[in-house]
Amino acid sequence: MDERERYQKGMEMRRAVLSDAYVDKTLKKRNAFNEDFQDLITRYAWGEIWSRPGLPRRTRSMLTIAMLIAIGRFDELSLHLRGALNNGVTRDELKEVLLQTAIYCGVPAANSAFHVAQNVFAELDGGK
Repeated sequence: MDERERYQKGMEMRRAVLSDAYVDKTLKKRNAFNEDFQDLITRYAWGEIWSRPGLPRRTRSMLTIAMLIAIGRFDELSLHLRGALNNGVTRDELKEVLLQTAIYCGVPAANSAFHVAQNVFAELDGGK
């Protein structure tokens, strides 16, 4: 696969997981400073890794969530929680992932993750 094909495959995966609306919003913010980075993550994160056949998307979502919690990247966590739901991961499964992170990543990290998840769910439920 050449770089153009990898980018195209990555963009398709990125849209499938994160939604057209999110990706379109990101692309509108593309500029001379960040365009190389956007190209890089589209080709390699989405076109190379997320598009591999070895794991289903829902499994990749759960792994990504656990890793984001482990490294404390809660700004990215809300995005990937939404992506996990798009990939068919249930809220109950997400709860189990967050509970497991309490043991392996620490209670404070899991506590923050639960807050982020509750905010995402409330937003998706229309503020309920």
